[in-house]
This record gives sequence, C-alpha cells and structure tokens, in this order.
Amino acid sequence: MNPLLARLHPYPFERWRELTRDITPNPALRPISLGIGEPKHATPALIEEALVKAFPGLSSYPATAGEPVLREAICAWLQRRYGVTLDADRQVLPVTGSREALFAFAQTVIDPTRPGATVVCPNPMYQIYEGAALLAGAQTAFVPSLPTRNFAADWHSVDEATWAQTQLLYVCSPGNPTGAVMPLAEWQQLFELSDRHGFVIASDECYSEIYFREEAPLGSLQAAKALGRDDFRRLVAFTSLSKRSNVPGLRSGFVAGDADLLKAFLLYRTYHGSAMSPMVQRASAAAWGDENHVVANRELYRTKFAQVMPVLSKALDVKLPDAAFYLWAAVPGDSDEVSYARGLLAQYNVNVLPGRLLAREVQGHNPGAGRIRMALVAPVDECLEAAHRIVSYTESLS
Repeated sequence: MNPLLARLHPYPFERWRELTRDITPNPALRPISLGIGEPKHATPALIEEALVKAFPGLSSYPATAGEPVLREAICAWLQRRYGVTLDADRQVLPVTGSREALFAFAQTVIDPTRPGATVVCPNPMYQIYEGAALLAGAQTAFVPSLPTRNFAADWHSVDEATWAQTQLLYVCSPGNPTGAVMPLAEWQQLFELSDRHGFVIASDECYSEIYFREEAPLGSLQAAKALGRDDFRRLVAFTSLSKRSNVPGLRSGFVAGDADLLKAFLLYRTYHGSAMSPMVQRASAAAWGDENHVVANRELYRTKFAQVMPVLSKALDVKLPDAAFYLWAAVPGDSDEVSYARGLLAQYNVNVLPGRLLAREVQGHNPGAGRIRMALVAPVDECLEAAHRIVSYTESLS
C-alpha cells in the first residue's frame, strides 16, 4: 500500500459519525441537517432538459479537454462575471467537480523530491487541500486565522522560511466555513509572494455566486487583471456548478488560468481518466450560459438568511458572512462545541458540524474550537425550525 495513505486524517463527516454513533436523536422531532453543505434547492429545468437532449452523446468517448461548446460557454461566463478574457483552447479545462480537481492539481504541480516541499493551507479549511498535499508527498503549513476579520487567513503571519519552501498555496474565497472574501490588497500580497518564491496559487471559488452584498465577491482572475497580470502566471481558479446551479450530483466545474499549468494538468488528467461525460458537458454549457436561475437561487439564500439570522442571534454569537451559505457561530460561554453539537442532536434532532473538525491545532490552538458550522441549505421552513430548536436548546443550557 502507498505509505502516504497513512498520513491522511479521517474526513470531518466520518469523524462526526464516530462521535455520534452512541446517540439516538429525539424521535419526536423530524431530523434537520445543517451539517453537510449539499444544496437542496431545485435543479433548474433548463439543465435537466439539456441533459436529456444530450443522451446520444453516451455513444462516444469524451475528450479530456472537453468540447469547444463547453469551453467557450465557460469563457463567456468568465467575461460576463469577472471581465476577463481567456483562450478557450489553452486557459480553461472542464473538471468533474472542483473537489476532484483541487486534489488532482496538487499531484501535478508538487515536486516531492525538493527538500521541504510545502503546501500552505488556510485554517480552518476544506480538508481536500490537506489530503492533496500529503498524498503528493508534501508537508502542510497552516495559516492562522483572524477572528476579528471573520476568521480570514492571516497571510502576514507566515514567515519567509515557510514561503521559500512553498510550492502550492490553496486559497478559498469566499471561504469555507467562514464565508470571508479576500480583498484586492490581499491578492496583491499573495501575487508578490508568488513572484518572489515561485509557488503556484490554487484559488477555490465554488461559493462565488452566493453572496449578501450588492457587490459580487472579487475573483482571483479578476484581481490578477486589475493588478496587470493578464497572463495569470502561476494562478489557477477552480469553480463548480454544484452551489451556483444546485447540481451537486452533476459533478461539473472548471479550472482556468495559467496556460502552461493547464497544459501540464491536462496531461495528468489524460492519464487519470477524468474526462467529463458528453451529457454533462452539454448540460453544463446550458448552465454557464444562463444567469436567471443563479439570481433566483441567490435570492432564496438571502431570504433564508434574513429570516434565520434574527432568530439565531438571540442565543448564539453569529454574524452574516460575506458570502457562501454557512454560518460560523460561537457556542455560548465556555462550552465545548463537540459536546454542544452532540446535545443538540440528541435532544432536538438538529445536526451541525463542530468547528474543530474543520481545522488543525497549530501551536496549541485550534481555530474551530468553540464554534459550529451550520449549512443553511435546507428549505426556509426547515432552517427556521432548526434555528428555533437551537435557541431552545441553548437557553436550556444556562
């Protein structure tokens, strides 16, 4: 067996299942899950229709690079959304979901023969970053977060010695689990560090279309263009239709950016066998070409958060995120968030995810300690009912 597999940590949901195996949730209440970030809004009809019309595509092997119609639809969306112009033949690749691509990309760019090969990750984080680094033969360095800035990464805290060994930096904006969005000044800092030390930036942007302010979140390619980096050197952006278009089962996204990096990534993917089904490609092209369903989806989340936040604020320290569909809430007092979440599940049949499962302890501190992540993905009535149960449970602890 590959010895690097032994370095992997159990996935957060596996750890949570183990921690709750002995619990029988209150059978008098219907179960409500705020634990997994799986969109529950309806899939747009135009995507379903495009998928059905593309059935004849099953008779052909798909090209790993994808069909021109999909790559061109992606480039058109990038132009509308971020004002950037990319070469559909060299600067975009379809991928079978951003999770798959975020993992595979590290296997392409990491050189484990270089001493001290390092991948820098935010903390808290999406655990795929860490797993990708470890299986690529690299070590991980976790960036401390700033509680005063919605737990955004504190890039200034990373020392020059770490940056000098860094080969890959994972960035998540809007962030999971905090919803924090990176401003242009932070992108400038990271680009300057990348120029100085030669590392690649992988920007995870799968939550970019769910936001609560009038101004849409800044994207990495958009930031690069604003700073005169039109060649997108050492930068690759990752995004997905799962959250934007409510199709997590479609497993469809794309990567875009540095043409040389994508050329190497395409070579890897050709051997990896990760070509997207022709049916999925046609449905994806239809999704990227339509913005009406995205606006409607975003309004559903805005309405949901507007109703849920005032309720939860009665009992928890919780703030509206910049973007994404998570709430990163502090549990009351000196409560341990694992015990809090276990009690909530047992007594009120509401499932949330303890924050420490989404982070790593660094220098004796886990930034997820004392916090829970709630994914407001269920319909409004379920989320509201869950909020009222959370308030009742929290008040019962005082």
